Amino acid sequence: MSAASTYALSCSYAKYPNENRKKVTKLKSKHTHITRRKASSLFLLFCSPIPFHAQPASATESSFLDMFRMTIPDQTVEEAENGIREHAMSLVQVKELLELESWKEAQKELRKSASLLKQDIYTIIQAKPGMERAQLRNLYSKLFNGVTGLDYAARDKDVPRVWNLYEDIVVTLDDILSRV
Repeated sequence: MSAASTYALSCSYAKYPNENRKKVTKLKSKHTHITRRKASSLFLLFCSPIPFHAQPASATESSFLDMFRMTIPDQTVEEAENGIREHAMSLVQVKELLELESWKEAQKELRKSASLLKQDIYTIIQAKPGMERAQLRNLYSKLFNGVTGLDYAARDKDVPRVWNLYEDIVVTLDDILSRV
C-alpha cells in the first residue's frame, strides 16, 4: 500500500492525566462500495449488445426470447415427433457404455442424447391440449430428473444406483412414447 493511498489519524489518549501518548491509526484506501455482484452485473450490461438494439425484438429474425426457448426455433411438431424415437433410442443405447463401465463416455453420450430428446419432448408438449400437458410435464420432469441422477451416479461410479436409475428412465421413456 502506498503512502498516498493511506491516511494517518492521530488522536491523543492518556491512561493517566499526566501522560502524553499518541495513537496512530492507519486507514485503508477509500471504498466505492461496489460489490462483485454489482460489478459483474454492470459488466454484463455494458458488454451485452441486447439492450442496445435499434430495432424492436419482434422485427429481428431471431429475437432475444429465442435464446432462452427450450425448443429449436424452427422445429415443427412433426419434426419433433419424427426425431423423438431416434433420440430416445440413443438415450437407451447408453446402456452399452454403462455395461462396459466407461463412465466418462457414458456421461457425454447421455448428455448429448438427453438434450436432443428434451427439445423434442418439450416441442410436443407445447402442441398438446391443456389437459394432456400436465401429465406429460410430470413425466418429462421425472425422466430428466432421472437422467441428471444417472449422470451423477455415473460420475460417482455407483453401479447399483446407475442401474436403478437407468431402469426408471426406460420405464418413464416408454410411458412418454406411448402417450405421444
